[in-house]
Amino acid sequence: MHGEHGGGTGRDDPSCIAEHMTRALLINWALAGALAAAVAEDWPHWRGPGRSDITSEDSGWDAGAWPLDDPAWTLNVDRGASSPIIVDDRVFVMGWRDGQDTVYCLDAASGAQVWRRSYPCPQYGRHHQGDEGAYDGVSSTPEYDAATGWLYTLSTDGDLNCWDVRAGGERRWSLNLYGAFAVPKRPEVGGAWRDYGYTSSPLVYGDWVIVEVGDDEGTLMAFDKASGERRWTSECADPAGHTGGPVPITVEGLPCVAALTLRGLLVARLDPGHEGETVATHPWQTYFANNVATPAVHGDEVILSSGYNVNRMAKLKIAASGVTEVWSTPLISKVCSPIIRGGHVYFAWGKLRCLDFETGEQRWEGGAFRDDSSCLFTGDGRLIVFGSRTLALVESADRSPEGYHELSAKTGVGSAETWPHVALANGRLYAKDREGNLYCFALGG
Repeated sequence: MHGEHGGGTGRDDPSCIAEHMTRALLINWALAGALAAAVAEDWPHWRGPGRSDITSEDSGWDAGAWPLDDPAWTLNVDRGASSPIIVDDRVFVMGWRDGQDTVYCLDAASGAQVWRRSYPCPQYGRHHQGDEGAYDGVSSTPEYDAATGWLYTLSTDGDLNCWDVRAGGERRWSLNLYGAFAVPKRPEVGGAWRDYGYTSSPLVYGDWVIVEVGDDEGTLMAFDKASGERRWTSECADPAGHTGGPVPITVEGLPCVAALTLRGLLVARLDPGHEGETVATHPWQTYFANNVATPAVHGDEVILSSGYNVNRMAKLKIAASGVTEVWSTPLISKVCSPIIRGGHVYFAWGKLRCLDFETGEQRWEGGAFRDDSSCLFTGDGRLIVFGSRTLALVESADRSPEGYHELSAKTGVGSAETWPHVALANGRLYAKDREGNLYCFALGG
């Protein structure tokens, strides 16, 4: 019977239910924070351990303070938008200077150089066109294979290299994509050409390293990760996009890979006997070839976002029968790759925004961040945002459902645009600008 709870004052009252849920959520986050403080996690790929900008590590917020007063160390690692990755207390990052690309292996605690490997490379890719003042040098982020200890890097001019980290950075093999394949210049889109060279991070999957090549034979190519020999090529032959890299996705039980090409979303199969076969495509062509934000994947759903003529963000559901657009919103991210977490979508462009993942409706917005922004979601339910030379710590919608709540911010980080992605690993926060100034902050815990 419900009579004893009459008058709306008992457990069935919506306000009471909400209070209990909020209290339970805060308790869960407190427990999660306690556990996260003891968790040490690497950042081995573009966008972190799950290629999603989500980490189990704590933000470092402790007793009302965020320990970002002074960096533990700083180092210039040459020019470019390449982001750092962190594995086994080593930082791997790339940069360009004076006609050479350099791959750096650094000690994570001190920033001391463990080894470096350089090779000749131009400042821009050989088909470069447009916006040279906004970028230069390496844009692709290194990829690490934990099974072998091999590191894969890709230069703006198509130099795909495999380095053996466990052998002191010895180069196992090298392949120039422009030299090996007839990769054309990206076509004119929207009345102008834009070709930024290679920007996409390689993706290790099983025995392959998958690269968005953009050749007339196929958009994606998989190479034997041990030898560099080509194993398969995708059916789709769109020109490459300018995102940070392809992303694994599962569609109706099938292992697949998603990539945002110059012309739109491509989802291709990875299962034996069907490698590279197209599962689905969805048109998404942006003026000036500016498909930049990496697709965000959650189950069989994908979030895409671009500016210019597209000027929208959309949630797509992928099936073998095709693509269904679930929702679309004019609230966009041009560069920052969206994060999907806890029923919300987060991204920074102009402001940090939080949308409802199911409906696309905005929950809140706040802060001031320009195009050059990235963010990550921490194990204690907070967001670290890096943009406009500022590092900010913000409560997620789980902790602050009613509005933007910035806990702390540190300004003056870097001296140029902050295109490289923020990274968090093993209690250390890494931030880098396009001039190659790399900052490491010890968060403790």
